[in-house]
Amino acid sequence: MTTTPTQQLSDAGVSIWLDDLSRQRLSSGGLRKLIEEKNVVGVTTNPSIFHAAITAGSDYDAVIAEKAAQGASVEETVFEITTTDVADACDLFAPVAAATKGVDGRVSIEVDPRLAWDTEGTIAEAKHLYKKVNKDNVHIKIPATLEGLAAITATLAEGISVNVTLIFSLERYRAVINAFQSGLELAKENGHDLSKIHSVASFFVSRVDTEIDKRLDAIGTDEAKALKGKAGVANARLAYQVYEELFSTERWAVLAEAGALPQRPLWASTGVKDPSYPDTLYVTELVAAGVVNTMPEKTLDATFDHAVVTGDTISGTYEEANGVLNALEGLGISYNDVVAILESEGLDKFVASWKELLADVEGALASARKAS
Repeated sequence: MTTTPTQQLSDAGVSIWLDDLSRQRLSSGGLRKLIEEKNVVGVTTNPSIFHAAITAGSDYDAVIAEKAAQGASVEETVFEITTTDVADACDLFAPVAAATKGVDGRVSIEVDPRLAWDTEGTIAEAKHLYKKVNKDNVHIKIPATLEGLAAITATLAEGISVNVTLIFSLERYRAVINAFQSGLELAKENGHDLSKIHSVASFFVSRVDTEIDKRLDAIGTDEAKALKGKAGVANARLAYQVYEELFSTERWAVLAEAGALPQRPLWASTGVKDPSYPDTLYVTELVAAGVVNTMPEKTLDATFDHAVVTGDTISGTYEEANGVLNALEGLGISYNDVVAILESEGLDKFVASWKELLADVEGALASARKAS
């Protein structure tokens, strides 16, 4: 019996998570089917995903009408909707969480993206979300801004599992791992069971190519064209090298001895933006044991249908990956400039989606009040 490409990925040590969630996915049984048939073992959400879910169709009309009747604010309404969906998804994934001792079966919910530059506000919101969802297998998502690093440490110190999001640079990734390990050291001091604290570091892939390819097109030489579509994978592979390095230190050994589990690298933004690239590029080229790949459904379907999984495609590639980044620098493309722009744009997109969501729900609340 031949196994599916998604089963082959699972066998290679890659955890497949779905980068989407909605009430419709939960109520229709569609998400359960992906667990059963396509090896999905977790879910990630973000402000853009919730905006798309809540503004499409009528799945949330009843709860919005109920909240309108209660005189709830738009923030309270959105908080109720998003945390309910995440809590219900946590229940759906509870058997996966139990079978993997909490490593998989995780569902992520992001702090209000407008708090990305506010350390104390992020910590407070992370605790609030964790208390409201009230499920062991929830991950609180915190952006890897400079202000977010201290919030990541403080949240983990409370025994709360964290998904660190919007990581683009290798330097920032090092800082994220340091924040994670500092958080576990504090959690240990605080008497928490380290084996129950989980974390992933979401390293974004396709957006790196989108930004760099644009610059390569502007240069226009054969040398520049030859580098198109290579930076995203190279950057992620070098992130895995950082992961291997920083989770084989004496500092980490002490934490592991106390029951801590490593913060797994998670490949995010894995949908191909350039249609000329293979649609499974950011899946098949980033296979290694102990990673998570969170996919939009289109990428998941393509992977299930025709991905060619050849085992580990990261180990032994670091020299080549460094060569790609060095060649880009040689053409005058500044890595530091690219990653700074990507972080800023990523946050701006999430803030814009959140504001649109609030505006749309505010309109729906007003309509519901009129109708009653």
